[in-house]
Amino acid sequence: MPVRIVQSKQNARLKELRRVLAAPGRGAGSEGRGLAGIEGPNLIEEALRAHLRVPCVFAAQGFEHLLETLPLPTDTEVLLLPRALLDSALATESPQPVAALVEPPGWTWAHLLDRPGLTAPLLVVLAALQDPGNLGAILRSAEAFGADGVLCLPGTVSPWNPKSVRASAGSVFRLPLLATSETELLSHLRKAGVRLWTTTTHQAQPADLVDLAGPVALLIGNEGNGVPGSLASKAEGALTIPCPGPVESLNAAVAASVLLYEASRQRAARSGGPQQHLGGRR
Repeated sequence: MPVRIVQSKQNARLKELRRVLAAPGRGAGSEGRGLAGIEGPNLIEEALRAHLRVPCVFAAQGFEHLLETLPLPTDTEVLLLPRALLDSALATESPQPVAALVEPPGWTWAHLLDRPGLTAPLLVVLAALQDPGNLGAILRSAEAFGADGVLCLPGTVSPWNPKSVRASAGSVFRLPLLATSETELLSHLRKAGVRLWTTTTHQAQPADLVDLAGPVALLIGNEGNGVPGSLASKAEGALTIPCPGPVESLNAAVAASVLLYEASRQRAARSGGPQQHLGGRR
């Protein structure tokens, strides 16, 4: 694989890394499809395991050994640069000494709804979720509890935000994920026979009393304002998580995780088999 030493902030690859970390999910990179930036050897290894294309890896000089165990393809470009120069492009308070540009998976509706053998899709719909840590945690829980994909409505933070990527612990590389409009969402769910359930703390059915073993999509709203009323009115109904303690509501990621667990539990019970261990896919 080609290795180059970089000394300038004006290097095209370094500028691209800086741009995609600062504004994840916007525009297309030089490779045709929009690229994303990731930090650290663990995330790079997860991306490679997920068979993502990694056109370029950056390593601070003196930390080249961190790349030795990574199964980098022969066409991956490796740039060695001073630590301060790499740090200037990264978004975290304590930057890692290695980073990479990756090409996100090209997911389509077929991956979420039309895979062979898929009879009861379990989806998560995010409506204007703003906290990247919450989004990443939801992706991780969605994969852990066997969800078939996550849909992001307008106003939702990019799943390729560096904080989202880290919080997902690699799930963002593997779990089918689409940005969509409300109109497109409702049309596809209707055609596939998927029931949309919104979430609220008041005047809703307890999640454990609702059938979540069939084709369902769980609608998770904004951290402060919840699910928009115009969208909630188009759902099959509303779910709530009974909480005996004196807490008004749950964090969005926690609520999504509890509902995903309940859906997973019901599906295991209906299939007659044991529930899969935490982290397994169906």
